Amino acid sequence: MLVFRQLFDPQSSTYTYLLGDHTGGEAVLIDPVFEQVRRDMALIEELDLTLKATLETHVHADHVTAAWLLKRRTGSKIMVAQASGAEGADRYLGQDEVVSFGERRLLVRATPGHTSGCLTYVLDDHSRAFTGDCLLIRGSGRTDFQEGDPAAMYRSVREQIFTLPDECLLCPAHDYRGLTVTSVGEERRYNPRLGGDIAVGDFTGYMKNLKLAHPKLLEVAVPANLRCGRPEKEEGLAADPTWAHLHYSFAGVWEINPHGLEDLHGPVQILDVRESDEFTGPLGHIAGATLIPLGQLAERVDELNRDQPIIAVCRAGSRSAQATAILQQAGFSAVANLNGGMLRWRAEGHPVEGGSE
Repeated sequence: MLVFRQLFDPQSSTYTYLLGDHTGGEAVLIDPVFEQVRRDMALIEELDLTLKATLETHVHADHVTAAWLLKRRTGSKIMVAQASGAEGADRYLGQDEVVSFGERRLLVRATPGHTSGCLTYVLDDHSRAFTGDCLLIRGSGRTDFQEGDPAAMYRSVREQIFTLPDECLLCPAHDYRGLTVTSVGEERRYNPRLGGDIAVGDFTGYMKNLKLAHPKLLEVAVPANLRCGRPEKEEGLAADPTWAHLHYSFAGVWEINPHGLEDLHGPVQILDVRESDEFTGPLGHIAGATLIPLGQLAERVDELNRDQPIIAVCRAGSRSAQATAILQQAGFSAVANLNGGMLRWRAEGHPVEGGSE
């Protein structure tokens, strides 16, 4: 069974696509964003997948790819277009090549126009295609820099994308209006730039008169993406917390499991955010825990030591996850949620104060 997830980066309005094969457990990421590495890795781990490769639809001008960082963390292969000009990839892709993940495949179609090295990836059953910035939902990518060519884009769309079945869903690399997916049939009929009876001259005339401002990150993103996202200086990269063995969840929360908490050395604050009757109730509480109910936490954060890490605890891990968000907003940096809360703590036989058998 195919695993499909569409992920969004609000800063650049970029869609990243996770495709996985449950049978083989392998996955690929299309157009990953550098700042979203923790999110993407958390999802891959929670879905029990192994990242085989990252695929770029083109050299982006509005964000830096996460390809290099994901390779460093997971060993995944970097795959880009032969015509991209990028250095440091493991595989350079051209027309009609095949990328496999488990028992599934992506078919490569060269679709230059936005840049000279644009690719579209077509799923093996032609149910979906990933068009990058070549064809957008009721629009298209720009063609006024990075060797853009409106005539080439017109041919790419008409010959490589519009030749797919009408029902094939099209997944773009960007959308700035909150739209998520379209289809070949829809775009062939309704795309105001490339659909219907629009000729190549109509399209080139339209594109040459857009007069768009250049992307704000152009001078940073393009050079970095020509290195497949590798920074010029590797020092200073955001590192994972080192004060405990933590796990970052797809929900965006740093978590620690009960064994990790018991094995933790050094001073730490246990913050119990249940109500007082729960704190003294059947589940008991962890020795040394400070009780501040969740509803009072925002007003009582000054009762906590900002120089020591905090682990938030509740019954099952939900309220304490919200507590970590409140603490982070209040300026606490070293915070984590006890995964599973007191229910898991008790179930795994860890010591408590109070409570009942």
